[in-house]
Amino acid sequence: MTRASLDKQPHEVASMFDDVAERYDLTNDVISLGQARLWRKAVAQAVDARPAQKVLDLAAGTATSSQPFAQAGAYVVPCDFSLGMLRVGKQRHPWMPFTAGDAMKLPFKDDTFDAVTISFGLRNVQDTGAALREMYRVTRPGGRVVICEFSEPTWGPFRTVYIEYLMRALPPVARTVCTNPDAYVYLAESIRTWPNQPELAALLQDAGWSKVAYRNLTGGVVALHRGFKQN
Repeated sequence: MTRASLDKQPHEVASMFDDVAERYDLTNDVISLGQARLWRKAVAQAVDARPAQKVLDLAAGTATSSQPFAQAGAYVVPCDFSLGMLRVGKQRHPWMPFTAGDAMKLPFKDDTFDAVTISFGLRNVQDTGAALREMYRVTRPGGRVVICEFSEPTWGPFRTVYIEYLMRALPPVARTVCTNPDAYVYLAESIRTWPNQPELAALLQDAGWSKVAYRNLTGGVVALHRGFKQN
């Protein structure tokens, strides 16, 4: 298995990420032109984890995204359905409670977490609505969700250049640092077919989240969406 198809069969996507686990973080830094680190900081600020809070970090991969929450004193659970990613993460951070789980059927009780977050992973889930409802289920009343995902650049001319970069430049760039560049062909295709900012906000509302809002990062290349579970 070298790449997933756009119908996003869970076993295909998990296998694809198993293949790229060892160099995933490095590749992300390269293909995002260094922006990935800034996006992670923005996520940490939006989640606003506090000491003793419970945070679920979905599609956590090797737990690079989980570190800011742990550093803030929260109890963070890195969760992913790629066992290859979890193995690499556990080698790097043996003290963290890595958990294998599918976003469409989370292995947690209702009303468990103060915050649930997912960065660049919701796009890879087969059923977006099911995942958003599961996130809602495991979040305690008054808790919050933060989603960081690729989106649609707001300025038309830049949007055109961005799509050209995705489809033409990204796979060759990935080939220089990644053992499975075909995975990044899937990445480009999945970004191009993903809902834009208002469409994702509507999906959050449909799943039960309230006070849904979003803000753009890097001109809309990435968007942060946030919602709350009513008391």
